[in-house]
Amino acid sequence: MHGSKRCSVFIYCSIIIAMFFLCLPVESLFAKEVNVLSLEIQGSISPAQVHLLEDALEQAGDDNHDLVLLRLDTPGGLGTSMRELVKIIMNSKIPICVWVGPEGAHAASAGTFITAAAQVAAMSPGTSIGAASPVSSSGDELPETMSKKVTGDMVSLIKGIARKRGRNIGWYAKSVQDGVSVDAQDAVTLNIVDFMALSVDDFLEQLGARGVLIDGKKVKFTRADAAVIKFEPGFRYAVLSWLLDPQIAYFLLLGGILGLFFELTHPGVILPGVIGAFCLVTGLYAMSVLPTNAAGLLLLLLGAVLFLLEVFIVSYGLLSLGAVISLFVGSLVLFREGTPGIPLGTILGTVFTFAAFIGVIVYLVAKAQISKSGVGMDSMIGLEGEVLELKGEIMKVRVRGEIWNAETIDKTFFNPGTMIKVVEARGLTLIIVRNS
Repeated sequence: MHGSKRCSVFIYCSIIIAMFFLCLPVESLFAKEVNVLSLEIQGSISPAQVHLLEDALEQAGDDNHDLVLLRLDTPGGLGTSMRELVKIIMNSKIPICVWVGPEGAHAASAGTFITAAAQVAAMSPGTSIGAASPVSSSGDELPETMSKKVTGDMVSLIKGIARKRGRNIGWYAKSVQDGVSVDAQDAVTLNIVDFMALSVDDFLEQLGARGVLIDGKKVKFTRADAAVIKFEPGFRYAVLSWLLDPQIAYFLLLGGILGLFFELTHPGVILPGVIGAFCLVTGLYAMSVLPTNAAGLLLLLLGAVLFLLEVFIVSYGLLSLGAVISLFVGSLVLFREGTPGIPLGTILGTVFTFAAFIGVIVYLVAKAQISKSGVGMDSMIGLEGEVLELKGEIMKVRVRGEIWNAETIDKTFFNPGTMIKVVEARGLTLIIVRNS
């Protein structure tokens, strides 16, 4: 009887345990092999990083990767590019996780928004996040009215992101309003990110233990089950990330203007014109992608035109002064607010170096023109040449590679081939003698 009761209890317990396990999701019971595509974003955020993430997601979809791991280390960047990245991350069918690392890295400004948008976010010890207040292109604070508008817009964006991801809405709002920053340990404590991870391997180990939503199902895995493939951005991304740096685009534009100016004032040199045209085209392409003010671009071109006019018009330096002012103001307003553009020191140094170089060219060209016009036909006296032909009472002679009308003092004529010497110039006619 006691044996029968013990048997019944055992059967009941076995049924309950079996039903418990059957009710668990299959993914929680069995580890699944997870394919991870890893990529890095370092440096300022620009359209190049948008292309990078788009290419990575395209490869992840083609190769059936389960999730994308983004290693982030950025001081911030373009607000427009940040918004594009946030939209891509928030709407991606493949989960995108962010790890701010290694030690010493940071997710500042635009990086704060990108980290907040990740499905899973972690930081390495010794890293920081925050300081997301919008600033001007030179790094200075925005004017009061503009600051209120931009800050309000950014606050509403980051609060919506944090609410969607279940993170600390209040802190993310303060990071934009007050520019606050925290380290990795405080970020975990304040629910700014999900956890700390020493490395990519540690991140995947903790992520697998916690589980991640893949195709709407929570999947757990071990580090051994995660196959990591590194995304190679290739040459296109390297060129774009270099070209779309605001300072590089600015230098290319001015270099192009300088090269074309040199070619116009020294026709036939060719090389400066070719290099200038290349720099100008690539610079204008970068300006078309970056958030550029048309007024700034037109002021730079106006400055170049004024310098060119200085060569042909005597303005006693007024055109050059106007050109320098146009270049300076154009450089200041070249990029829209919120763009990490060109520091004031760089603008001052570049504009005055450019102006000095152009000034030297203008001086040399003007000096050559004044010297040539001052000597006039008198420069022909003493030159030697050759009689080419007789046309009526006029001889045609070649002097200094040029063909001139010529006559003698006593109205005599020399046969073609006779070597002559110029002794006088009357208008456009040379007075010659036989060269002894």
